[in-house]
Amino acid sequence: MIVSPVLGFVLGFAVMVGVLWAVRRRPPARTLRRFRLAQTISAAAMALGHGLQDAQKTMGVIYLALISVGWANPHTGIPVWVKLAAAGAISAGTYSGGWRIMRTLGRRIIELDPARGFVAESVSAVVLYVNAFALHAPVSTTHTITSAIMGVGATKRLSAVRWGVAGNIAVAWVLTIPAAAAVAALCYVLLRPLIG
Repeated sequence: MIVSPVLGFVLGFAVMVGVLWAVRRRPPARTLRRFRLAQTISAAAMALGHGLQDAQKTMGVIYLALISVGWANPHTGIPVWVKLAAAGAISAGTYSGGWRIMRTLGRRIIELDPARGFVAESVSAVVLYVNAFALHAPVSTTHTITSAIMGVGATKRLSAVRWGVAGNIAVAWVLTIPAAAAVAALCYVLLRPLIG
């Protein structure tokens, strides 16, 4: 939660500097078209990374709840219906509210061009994959992509990034954990008499 945003920012900045240097003598219009096409692949890679991280966390919580009440066997693995429910929930959530997040990340922090979008998505996907496959560590997709966008945006100039918007996002990240704990405690207090 702390390392992935820092890694996203640093890698986003470093890779974007490298890309800018590599294409410095290329014709801008053709280069822009190529990055627009390449961004289709990086967006797909980012979507897979999103599923690898966020859907896994949802499945884990549901599976843990099922095991704790004896409705699942820890030796048979996660039931298929749990996988389908997690995939459906993350898809529905992305479909219903994802456009607002994408608009904030792609326009309110900095106006992303195809090259910067490609690099931010690629860096985020790599961080998500390495954490999922090599380190087996859960990280936040939103933290990773947001910090990568700030990193690639900072290559224009530091003032190009709207740090106020980024600050509001960071405050929301910090408040999420205690807010979730407070809601969970309230639900427990309210439901305890019913559960027994």
